[in-house]
Amino acid sequence: MNIQDVILGILNKKPHSGYEIKQHFEEYFSFFFDASYGTIYPTLSKMEGLKLITKESVRQEGKPDKNVFTITSTGTERFQTYLHGPVEKEVLRSDFFMHLYFGDMTDKETVEKLLRQAMEEKQTMFDDLEQKLKKLDTKLGTYQKMCMELGLAQYAAFIKEIQRVLELDFA
Repeated sequence: MNIQDVILGILNKKPHSGYEIKQHFEEYFSFFFDASYGTIYPTLSKMEGLKLITKESVRQEGKPDKNVFTITSTGTERFQTYLHGPVEKEVLRSDFFMHLYFGDMTDKETVEKLLRQAMEEKQTMFDDLEQKLKKLDTKLGTYQKMCMELGLAQYAAFIKEIQRVLELDFA
């Protein structure tokens, strides 16, 4: 999976501006895929060069022109190839896990603080995702809702396990 595939998926539903694409990332994908404007706009430019999308400038009163991107038939084919292709192996890069792994090289208080901080962060992420799910519930399709619910289950399991570790080792 790369950002081009994700953008093609967004545009497969309907045309969007770069700003709307970024909003989609923040609203729907933020718990499992992140992209900044600094990544989105160069990718859109590259995709236009590859003929995966087209760009149309739309005039706006009192504002700069808005560029609206539309998927092409080549882009649709590429997106379908992605959807029917194998799922890439997930790669987890976690600074938290690196700190924890080397926890025996520091003191117990530092590790406890690390665990509590991670638990609080995951709880915040859980709460944010739960709020998004409630807010978007009627806008979500079956699979989008399933995706968010699985994200909540992952966060809940992580929180529960850290609570268990804290109770056993730091009580």
